[in-house]
Formats: sequence, C-alpha cells, structure tokens
Amino acid sequence: MNDYLLNAAYLVAAVLFILGLMALNSPRTARRGIFLAEIGMLLAVVGTLLRNEIVSFEWIIVGFIIGSLIGGAMAIFMPMTAMPQRIALSHSFGALAAALVGIVKYNEHLPHVDNALMVVIGFEVLLGSLTVTGSLMAFGKLQELIKGAPIVYPFQNISNIILFFGTVSLFIILIFFPGLTVLFYVLIGAALLVGILMVLPIGGADMPVVLALLNSYSGLAAAATGFAIDNKMLIIAGSLDGASGFFLSMMMSKAMNRSFANVLFGAVGSAPSGQAATGQEEAKTVTRYTPEDVSYMLENARSVIIIPGYGMAVAQAQHVVQELSASLIARGILVRFAIHPVAGRMPGHMNVLLAEANVPYDLLCEPEQINDDFPNTDVVIVVGANDVVNPAARYKKDSPLYGMPIFDADKAHTIVVLKRSLNPGFAGEDNELFYDKKTMMVFGDAKKTLTSLVQLLKERAAVAV
Repeated sequence: MNDYLLNAAYLVAAVLFILGLMALNSPRTARRGIFLAEIGMLLAVVGTLLRNEIVSFEWIIVGFIIGSLIGGAMAIFMPMTAMPQRIALSHSFGALAAALVGIVKYNEHLPHVDNALMVVIGFEVLLGSLTVTGSLMAFGKLQELIKGAPIVYPFQNISNIILFFGTVSLFIILIFFPGLTVLFYVLIGAALLVGILMVLPIGGADMPVVLALLNSYSGLAAAATGFAIDNKMLIIAGSLDGASGFFLSMMMSKAMNRSFANVLFGAVGSAPSGQAATGQEEAKTVTRYTPEDVSYMLENARSVIIIPGYGMAVAQAQHVVQELSASLIARGILVRFAIHPVAGRMPGHMNVLLAEANVPYDLLCEPEQINDDFPNTDVVIVVGANDVVNPAARYKKDSPLYGMPIFDADKAHTIVVLKRSLNPGFAGEDNELFYDKKTMMVFGDAKKTLTSLVQLLKERAAVAV
C-alpha cells in the first residue's frame, strides 16, 4: 500500500477516535461516538493489513476467524449486566497481544537488542503482563469466581510494594544489559504475579477505579507496541486509551473522595480486625413492607427519585424500572433517576443498563444536580444500591466510606429500599438507612418486587377509570 495512502488512513482513523471519545461525554451522543470509533478502527486495521511488510495472510485469517467467533459469542450471549466482566476480559486480551508482540520482537533482535528498543519492549511486556493477570483477577471477582471482598494477609502491602519495585528494577537492569534472556522472562513472570497480587486486596466497591486503571495500562502497553513495531496508529490509539483510562480512574477516585493509594492498598470492604469475633454489634430492627404498601405511597406522591445500584443489575430489573417510571410519569408524578459515578461495577454501569431499557437521558441526574432536591422529594426508591446512600460516609471517621459523596436519600419524606437482605455493600459497612423510621424495607428479588408494584398500580388505575 502506498505510504501516503496509509498515513492518510491512519490520520482519518485518529481523528475518528478523538471525535468518538468526545461524543462519549454525553449519553445522547455516545452511540454516535462508538460508531465513529468503530469506523476509525476499521480504517486502521485495513490500512495495517495492506502494508507492504505483510508477506503472508494465512495466520492473520486464522486469527481473524477465531477472534470474530469469540467476539461475536461475547456480544450475543453475554448479558448487559455482565458488561464489567466483558470489559475486564477485553483488557486482558489486548494486554496479552501487546505482551506477546513484545516477546516476539525481543527474540527477533537477539543477541543484539538495542538499548532504546529494550526500553520499549520492557515497558510493553511489563505493563502488558500485569494487565493480563490483573484483568483476569478483576473478571474473577466481578463474576464471583473469586471472593469479591478484599483478600488480605499479613504484610501484604509491604510485600506488594517490594515486589513491584523489584520488578521495575529488573526492567532497568535489562535496559543496560538487554542480552540477559533469563532476566527478561523473570521480568514477565514477576509482572504477571504483580497483576494478581495488585487486585487481590481490592474490593468490589473499587472495581470502577480498577477497570479504568487497567484500561490505562492496556492502552500504554499498546502504545509501546506501536513504537516496537513502528506503527503510528497503535501509538496514537494506545496513547488515547491510556490517557482516557487514567483520567477516568482519577474521576472515579474523586467521586469516592479517595486516593489511588487508598484504592490500591486500602483493602476497602474487608471486615475490621476483631469485628467478627466480638459479636457485640448493637441490635437493630427494620420494618418490613410489601409492594402493596409501597403502591399506596406512590399513588399519593408528587415527586419520586429512583436510585439504581448493582442489585438492579444482578436482578436484571432495568426494564421493569423503566416501566415503573413510565407508569408514574403517566400519573403526572415527577420522576428522576439519581446516578452515582461509582454505582455498579464499572464507570457508567447504571447509565448503560438504563439506556438499554430506553429510559430518557434527561431523567438521569448526577449527585450535584439532584442532591439538593431530596428534602423536597416525597418518595425515594433505592433499587439495590447500598454504599452510595449510606449516611456513615458523612460522619463515621473509621468507616471505609468516610468522605465519599453520597446521595442524601435519608432526607426524603419516605425511603423505599428494595434488597434481598440486610447484608452490607462491598465496602462492608452496615447501612443505618435501613433502620430509619422513614424507611420501608421490601425484601426479595428487585425484579419481582417491581413487577408486582407495576401491576398493582395498573390495577388501581383501571379501577379508578
């Protein structure tokens, strides 16, 4: 392929990637942004395949078929509620590709690996390897194949820090002595171990930050691959991915009022030392209500705020939530959705699910847009959310949630909480909102509860007519 045409294709692809990222700033334009990015990726792939360096397409065709089958199966059979797991797997695949390319380039240039090339290859395999295992660990926690709560052991943080800096030291040594082949593979093994041990002590509540951070690592590994194989498109795309993932992880940390160090080493969600042994927790009681009780409250409400959480995703209740909101709006009730940045298991998890259920974008409100309205709200419906409505975040200094901005749901006139049990959220903090005198606890599967609630409202509306 003519170099001018190739560079033109790469330039157009890069512009489409940037426009796609910009469009993702708003739910209204997000679909268009994804489409632009897809066109950009198609141009980049086609342009790369037509480069003169490619002498055989046999293995490329095999990879294309296998990858298409895997991607197609994931898109068709994986439910929207499992989107965080799919993203974790995607990060793992991308990072594995980068690491394998680094290994191939290293062996191609042996025994005379240039020092500058070693910087790129070392960076590529280091970040790629730790992202592979880190992403697989994140997938395991999200899929509940591994315990979602932090897995901790004595001197964990110290040993992890020593291992990390030891791995970086191996990288630095290889820059000056690139011919040490054994050390190169030790670096890969150490990086794989870092990825595992890095995610083990991180709880499910911090998964949005972890996914964004792993996205950044995967992008940086891809950018390093671009330098290693002299592919400008990979450098551009990887840099965009790395930068956007890093800024997204910063935004997630800010939304939780937490630092990176606290997310990576804080083990948020593990039981405080001695808590299980004491058994001296204050006895508290809740008042159980039925969907019929809630339906009476909603009939007399003028304003309702719905706060979705991970429980809504697990119950796959987003479509019933949309049906309930439409029913309430038809009655002339003001309905809005309060969406916390870290609700769910990935950035934008609730937005994705509600968009799938065709909830209007203008009903979705962020904390700063809606928090002042809770005192004037008649009914708040909490669907599977926990940590983002826990009042302990305001005053309990020994709580892992302390300082995190939350929704002021407890200030509403009536709070309806739909949950399977009184179990705490992933932060491991008991939620005093459940015991508030204004709270109506409705236990059971959220989808079944909401379905009953919608049916009751329809029956009453029919009787009234």
